Amino acid sequence: METGVIHFIHGKESGPSGSKLTALSNVARDVGWEVNALNYSHTFDPATRLKQLVSACSGERRPLLLVGSSMGGWVAAEAAHQLGAHGLFLMAPAVFMAGYPSQDPLVPGERTEIVHGWDDEVIPYEHAVRFAHLRKCTLHLVQANHRLTGQIPLLCELFAAFLKRCA
Repeated sequence: METGVIHFIHGKESGPSGSKLTALSNVARDVGWEVNALNYSHTFDPATRLKQLVSACSGERRPLLLVGSSMGGWVAAEAAHQLGAHGLFLMAPAVFMAGYPSQDPLVPGERTEIVHGWDDEVIPYEHAVRFAHLRKCTLHLVQANHRLTGQIPLLCELFAAFLKRCA
């Protein structure tokens, strides 16, 4: 497979130009992927964000990767099957969280990687462990809190390896 397009989906209280997404976007561009990052900050409703992503990507014919952080991780996971995403890279995804419309996304397990902090104060790491186990995904547990900002160099390394496997 050749490169295609990556959609970055930011978290609930972040934006499309956050530090993690900016760093990962640079990694992706360096190896030839097109990068898109919509702004979802107009709503805290995950279902509304999901509709926005699906609408933006529905006609995409190139290989599609979805990269999501926190609420954006939930949005990416939920959209994966609808959009035929080739792969997912999720950071502290909001899986198995009360108040979200669903908890049972179909994801490409062999091409889904999750990075979650041991000390996540928002989404317990056990949620990521459960999700990864059920979906047979790769899971990286790292010494970090929910934002993972202290681990940006490691995130970039893991993401670069993920892109290599997806290409």
